[in-house]
Amino acid sequence: MTTPGLIIAGPRSGAGKTTAALGLMRAFRQAGVSVQPFKNGPDYIDPDFHEAATGRQSFNLDSWAMPEHLLQNLINEAGAANIAICEGSMGLFDGAGTKGASGIGATADIAALTGWPVVLVLDVSGQAQSAAATALGSVQLRDDITIAGVILNKVASDRHEQLVRIAMDAARVAVLGVIRRDKELSLPERHLGLVQAGEIESLDAHLDKLALSVSTGVDIVAIQKIAGGGIADATTPDSQTPPAGRIAMARDDAFSFAYPHLVAGWRRDGAKVIPFSPLADEVPPDDCDLCWLPGGYPELHAGRLSAAKNFQDGLKRFAETKPVHGECGGFMVLGEALIDADGVRHQMTGLLGHTTSFAKRKLNLGYRAASLLADSPLGPKGTVIRGHEFHYATMTDAGDDQPLADLTDADKNSLGPAGAVRAHVSGTFFHMIAPAT
Repeated sequence: MTTPGLIIAGPRSGAGKTTAALGLMRAFRQAGVSVQPFKNGPDYIDPDFHEAATGRQSFNLDSWAMPEHLLQNLINEAGAANIAICEGSMGLFDGAGTKGASGIGATADIAALTGWPVVLVLDVSGQAQSAAATALGSVQLRDDITIAGVILNKVASDRHEQLVRIAMDAARVAVLGVIRRDKELSLPERHLGLVQAGEIESLDAHLDKLALSVSTGVDIVAIQKIAGGGIADATTPDSQTPPAGRIAMARDDAFSFAYPHLVAGWRRDGAKVIPFSPLADEVPPDDCDLCWLPGGYPELHAGRLSAAKNFQDGLKRFAETKPVHGECGGFMVLGEALIDADGVRHQMTGLLGHTTSFAKRKLNLGYRAASLLADSPLGPKGTVIRGHEFHYATMTDAGDDQPLADLTDADKNSLGPAGAVRAHVSGTFFHMIAPAT
């Protein structure tokens, strides 16, 4: 059985889950309590903040994309700690319309699977007693999870807190603590969510501020005692064949969206993952067998990437004999050009024929099941994998390359062919999470 844990969730996005989760993680670490962090759902950014707060790698848990045995193995293989803390996504019960591998992707699915009690974070700004109705409805909606209590976020005053507590007491919902309203607790954001952890120079100081705010209003000793649950070892081992023996992985501020469980799984099963930086005009090492360009923010660095001729020429040489794959941002860089938000066209590598634009933005968001139409580093032709899309880029010129996959959404609606393959080069806006098994 695994470490006892907690899930920090909210009734909606923006309730303060990240503030509470990071504050608790950091406060526990400062108190000498080891924390194993997790993140529900397809999120690349929050896990890096978790790692900065706890000193331990955070892993994504996704019940729509991941089969139950993979979830079990990820939790058990993360390592022993005093407490596990999983930060939820969206609202506690929000997920896809239909069930995927082992659930709809909701944070509540992970609570049901693990038995970890839920701490519900409520943004009580603009309300008082009415917050109890939200809390009580959440407590009663699913009988396979336990909501241990609530943390009241953005409390304006002692009187405000008192009014909310009176209603929570009447509804028999435990108040586990409060976080006072403080604009300085917010982390900077951009179009895909928070600014990346590595870009915030004063991150440690900010995490300490979060820890102070949370530990001032929340009894972290009592919170630790609430932790419970656990999950048995999986009967099916998580074994995957790495896409290559030596993988050159682009890693810098433009290419940072790689799922920790995939990279850790490749390494566990024998692959060597060697980072390099396109922004530093580096090339994939010649002794690697595959180059992987993950997602990230190439649109913010399009000028530098266009000017990185050593990187572009080196990638083209690599692609003459070895596979190159790009996901989302990496896919954009493999195309002919990237048009930034100001309408400026930047030449990219031209290894695939498409052109993408941020001048004409459109949100593309949702779970995807992909049936591969060609062999690629994602797997052989015919393989079905689960993942997601989350980007604002549009395709102004689709090019004439062979499509990589047929996509369906979470409700099994056909989205048609997507991505591209040319010789040794492949790419797609789709991010892989797990095989559909």
